[in-house]
Amino acid sequence: MSKDYYDILGVSKGASEAELKAAYRKLAHKYHPDKQGGDEQKFKEINEAYQVLSNTEKRAQYDQYGQAFDGSQGFNWQDFARQAGNQGGFRTNVNFEDMGFGDIGDIFGDLFGGGRRRSGGRRRGNDVQVEIPVEFREAVFGADKPINLYKKVTCSRCSGNGAEPGTKIETCSTCGGSGQVEKVQTTILGQMRAVGVCSNCQGEGKRPSELCKQCGGQGSAKDHDSFKMKIPAGIGDGQTIRLVGRGEAGERGAAAGDLFVTVKVKPDPDFERVDDNIVTEKKIPYSTAVLGGKIDVTTLDGEVTLKIPAGTESGKVFQMKERGVPHINKRGRGDHLVTITVIVPARPSNRLKKLLEEAAEENS
Repeated sequence: MSKDYYDILGVSKGASEAELKAAYRKLAHKYHPDKQGGDEQKFKEINEAYQVLSNTEKRAQYDQYGQAFDGSQGFNWQDFARQAGNQGGFRTNVNFEDMGFGDIGDIFGDLFGGGRRRSGGRRRGNDVQVEIPVEFREAVFGADKPINLYKKVTCSRCSGNGAEPGTKIETCSTCGGSGQVEKVQTTILGQMRAVGVCSNCQGEGKRPSELCKQCGGQGSAKDHDSFKMKIPAGIGDGQTIRLVGRGEAGERGAAAGDLFVTVKVKPDPDFERVDDNIVTEKKIPYSTAVLGGKIDVTTLDGEVTLKIPAGTESGKVFQMKERGVPHINKRGRGDHLVTITVIVPARPSNRLKKLLEEAAEENS
């Protein structure tokens, strides 16, 4: 007698395709035989139920005949086993999307020893991240900074190929040079033939007849690496520079990783940077604010004379164009912005009082 497939999946008879798929995935994960607390028999029932109910024709037959439905019409475990062979490197042309399974790889990845086939070959070197301090003016105008690292570098003895100097690199005897080996695995679905990366040569298809005595065949070893790097003019605090290929060396001559250098700019007592502008404050006497005059302003390029017009109020901002920080991604520079603070005497002299009183009478 056929089982109640709706009850097995925990859905109603009117369940949509999306509801069926969601219920199936949840239960398949829960009862997967390779998981702790899994149940092989329950797992088979769940798949059998979903194979029937996810197929329009078979579902219609099941709904029509009910408990009299012949389970062999709805599900063939051997067919399912062959279809499942598309996962984990098993050879088949079945498309799981066409079957309605969608992301089934996450379920059968555990069962077949991993979802997608791993690519063999040499591993790229690791990326390296460092932080360097930079003076304010070095960040503004650029500089050459020394970098000192202790990391994996190309082995000086074997030049990165992993072989002891004077010895040969031979075709791998395990895989015959293909870099892959076939394995037969016995699972609940029967025997499956899988293709995996050769563990003897790590997928390269060749290996040294004698491993390098200095690096043990890895092609890299820990050592000091010192060089100078260019800090571009205009770089900001916290920005990161990527140096391609300056990270750790890869295995047996594989590509090196990258070096990521984060710049920490030290503050300057004379300048404040806002974007690519320099902002400073300049205090002037009350008389200069009233009568006008000239003041000297310290800029990144040295002392510059700034003209103060008569009647300048406190808080007035003067813009000195192209006196700021160079734009890092385009031509030109930011500006130097000077904020004026007028110093008002707390105790004006009698003469100044008299002059102010006369000025007040004239303006009244």
